[in-house]
Amino acid sequence: MSGVIKRRQFIRATLAATASIGVSKIASATYRGEECVEALVIGSGFGGAVAALRLGEAGIKTIVLERGRRWPITNAGNTFSTYQNPDGRSTWLSPTTVIFNQVPIDIYTGVLDVKVGDGIIAYRGAGVGGGSLVYNAVSYQPTKELFYQVFPRSIKYEELDKVYYPRVRSVLKPSPIPDDILKTDYYLASRILLEQAAKAGLKARKLDVAVDWDIVRQEIAGKKVPSAIAGQVYYGLNSGAKNSLDRNYLSRAEATKKVEIRPLHVVNTIEEYHAGRYRVTCNQIDERGVVLAKKFFICRYLFLAAGSIGTTELLLRAKHNGTLGRLNNQVGKLWGTNGDAVSAIVTSGQTNATLGGPASVVIEDLDNPIAPLVIEQLPFPIVPQGVLAPISLAIAKPEGYLTYNTSTQSANLFWPKDSANNQKITQANQYTYQRLNQANGTTFGAPLDFSATAHPLGGATMGAVCNTYGKVHGYSNLFVVDGSLIPGSTACTNPSLTIAALAERCMDRFLNKKLPESMEWE
Repeated sequence: MSGVIKRRQFIRATLAATASIGVSKIASATYRGEECVEALVIGSGFGGAVAALRLGEAGIKTIVLERGRRWPITNAGNTFSTYQNPDGRSTWLSPTTVIFNQVPIDIYTGVLDVKVGDGIIAYRGAGVGGGSLVYNAVSYQPTKELFYQVFPRSIKYEELDKVYYPRVRSVLKPSPIPDDILKTDYYLASRILLEQAAKAGLKARKLDVAVDWDIVRQEIAGKKVPSAIAGQVYYGLNSGAKNSLDRNYLSRAEATKKVEIRPLHVVNTIEEYHAGRYRVTCNQIDERGVVLAKKFFICRYLFLAAGSIGTTELLLRAKHNGTLGRLNNQVGKLWGTNGDAVSAIVTSGQTNATLGGPASVVIEDLDNPIAPLVIEQLPFPIVPQGVLAPISLAIAKPEGYLTYNTSTQSANLFWPKDSANNQKITQANQYTYQRLNQANGTTFGAPLDFSATAHPLGGATMGAVCNTYGKVHGYSNLFVVDGSLIPGSTACTNPSLTIAALAERCMDRFLNKKLPESMEWE
């Protein structure tokens, strides 16, 4: 705490010292309708939520701009759309749903968005809480050995292990599925996967999941609307069982009275401004996507946390338009899918694979002779009885990239799906699934599907666009704190825990290190 206090005093002293060169310009900017704030955070997912809380605790006045709306859990259990009756709440400003069976819906600022690229489809969340609204709540820490297959040695795994991973867990409060819940019919598919792994001699265990299992028990008892037990994960859990960021990191940030979250604010441009500040332009929209007003913000500290696609697109646009002219040529590069692949295993009996969420168990084949991977059981609403539809995660090389399309003024995404490393991951999956099938008398129901990822990573990566603390090369007080910082993979794990832990590390560096007058550090 003393470090945070020291950092707070330092920031205030810095602001006072620069008043002579900045206040007059800020005052005139305010007159023109530009709002001024010490810190601005773009995005409210795992990076943005961490940044918001730590800035608020340090007494730094902060505004968080989030393109999506708030999704408060109602007592009636009807906050989110369901798979059975999808509507606009399911999907971000689209005339149809974008997962499973695409059906017509009303255009609305729904929770799930998609980026269709060349060779890949990337899914992402939209709303206060970002991806935590639509993810499987898995809080999964990579091993040290695999971590260093992705990340530089300058990041101390021991520090993450002892300080930052535990810090995130203390807020999200993940825990393994209790045995009494796992034994129910709703989680039959998870039990089957554990049994199949045991027969094949593969290591399997429960995952830590950011879920309130007492609420799941209430679902089972009929006291809460069936959500987790019904597998309703990807549009949000109406029961409130998911510990999404709006209910912990972000609510705690707002409780500091120093942080204000502005939903339905879509950021368009970022640029350098006077006296080392930044200017951000955004559209304030309504829940149908109609632009209500154009807004302008001036800040001293700018934290980019719009996700791998969103943050990279903002930086590409700034580079193309010359508003951040010192950005290097690495912007948009080193992007990856986290090795995501979906399979289908045909068994001889009932599986209940549409039920029992979020993901709760994992097979860890980290000694796979071809490449390490893990397999998790997920609920999918379109899976028939007798079939399991697990997802596997591997170490995807950051071979993808994004470029700026001047005609659409947006980013184009490219992924070499048939690269040598991706073929290697395919072979590793086939090896593990063959072990499972041979030991259990099961078969493949469909080829491995690598066409989509729920874990887009990279585009503004450490060691390329930023240093390992998220500071953008060539700029003071401009930081990347989300999944775009990570080069394509979180080493055979779901990314959320590592994104948040790295964001905690970035914020500690920012808040507790007394910077030289140039405000530059590496």
